[in-house]
Amino acid sequence: MGRLFWKFLLAFWLALLLAGAVVGTTVWLHQRAQGQAAASLATGPRDALLVHTAALTLRHGGVDALRSLLEEWRDERGVPVLAVDDSGRELLGRPFGPEALAGARELVQSDVRPRMARRVAASDGSQYLLFVLAREGAVPHRHRPPQPPPFAFLLLGGLLGSLAFSALLAWYLSRPIRNLSWALRQIEEGRLETRVHPLMGRRRDEISDLGADFDRMAGQIEALVGAQKRLLHDVSHELRSPLARLQVAVGLARQQPAKLDQYLERIERESQRLDQLVGEVLTLARLESGMVQGGREEIDLGDLLAGVVEDACFEAEVQRRRIGMVNEAEGRDRLHGQAELLHRAIENVIRNALHHTPEGGAVEVALRAGGRGLVLTVDDHGPGVPEAELAAIFKPFRRGAHEQEGNGYGLGLAIARRAIEAHGGAIQAVNRPEGGLRVIIDLPVSSRLDPMQGAIAQRLAPDEAG
Repeated sequence: MGRLFWKFLLAFWLALLLAGAVVGTTVWLHQRAQGQAAASLATGPRDALLVHTAALTLRHGGVDALRSLLEEWRDERGVPVLAVDDSGRELLGRPFGPEALAGARELVQSDVRPRMARRVAASDGSQYLLFVLAREGAVPHRHRPPQPPPFAFLLLGGLLGSLAFSALLAWYLSRPIRNLSWALRQIEEGRLETRVHPLMGRRRDEISDLGADFDRMAGQIEALVGAQKRLLHDVSHELRSPLARLQVAVGLARQQPAKLDQYLERIERESQRLDQLVGEVLTLARLESGMVQGGREEIDLGDLLAGVVEDACFEAEVQRRRIGMVNEAEGRDRLHGQAELLHRAIENVIRNALHHTPEGGAVEVALRAGGRGLVLTVDDHGPGVPEAELAAIFKPFRRGAHEQEGNGYGLGLAIARRAIEAHGGAIQAVNRPEGGLRVIIDLPVSSRLDPMQGAIAQRLAPDEAG
C-alpha cells in the first residue's frame, strides 16, 4: 500500500469517527433525557386503566367530578393520578417534577398503546393532562425499555465498522493510481504496449478518463518510437546500396588503374546520391521533430507556384514532358507562412508527377480558391497508385510496387506532407478516372505556422544545395 492509501484511510476514518461521535453524543443525550422523563411515570396496565377512567370522568362529568374522583383515590388508595392544566397547575395542588410533565407530554405526542398519558378537554373548554407518577418498584419488567449494549462494545463496533469502510474507500480511490504508477514504470522500462484502462474495471469517473488518456499517450509514443525504428531501418537500408557501390568502385579502381577516371566518375555519382539522401533525411527529421527556423511572412502563392513550375520546365524539356499551369485564384492567392518550406513541398510534388508521367505526356498544375482557402492540384498521366497504397505514399521510404530502386528515396512526398501540415494544411492523393494520379493540397489563407511542427527555412537551403 502506498502513502496515498494511508492518507485516504486516515482522512476518511477520522472524518467518520468525528461524525459518528457528534451524532452518537446527540442521540445519547436525547435518549437520556427521554429515559429520565419516562422514569418519572408509571407505565403498567393498571396505571393505564386509571388514566382512562379519569379521562372518562373528566369528559362526561366535568372538572368537579374529576376532582372528587382524584380526592377519593388519594384518600383511599394513594394512587398519584395527576391532572395538570395548560398553565402547569395540578387540579388538587399536588407537587410533581418537570421531568414527569415532560415525559407525559411526550407520551401523549407519541400515541403509544396502551395510552399512559392523555390530554382531555373539559366541558368548560379547559384541557388537562392526565398521567400517573411512578412508584418505586411499580414498573413491570416487561414494560421496561430494553437495556442498550455496553458502551465499550458499541465503541469497538463503531471503530471497526468505520475502519473497514474507510479502508475500502481508500483502496477504491488509490488502486487506479497504483495501476497508473505501475504502467508508467512499464513504459519507462520500454514496454510501450502497456495499457492501463483495462485494469480500471467498470469505473466511469475522472480517474478512468485519466487511464484512457494515458493509453492514448502510450499508443502515440509506441507509434512514434515504431516510426523512428522503421526510419532508422530504412535509412540504413538506403545507405547500404550506394556505400556498397562505392566500395566496389574503389576496389576496381585499385585493380584497374587504367580505368581510374571511369571509376572516379562512378564514385562521384554515388557520393552525390549519398549527400542527397542525407540531406533529405535531415530535412524530414527536422520537420518531424519541430526544429523551427525563420518566421512567417506574407506569400503570394501564385508567384511562388509560377517560379517552381518555371524551374521544373527545364527538367521536363530534357525528359520530353510538358508542364501546364492555371491560376484561378489570381488576386486571392496570398497567405502567411514560410516560402522556403512551401517551395520545397510543391517542388517535390511536381517532380514526383514528372517522374511518373511518360515521355510526351504533361503534368497539369492548377490553383484555385476553395476548401479552407487555396487548393492546389497536381495531375500526372502515369499508372496511378493502388487504392490501398494511396495514404502510404506520403510515408518515408515508401515507393510503389512498380518503382525500381534508384528512382528516388521515397522522401519527397513525406517532406511535402510535413511541410504542408506545418502550415495548417492537408495533402492527399486520389486516382483520376481518366488515369494517372492527382495530388490535392489544401492550404488555409489565414494559416499560422505551427512552431512545433514546422519549418527550417534557414537550414533548408544548405540541405538542398547538397
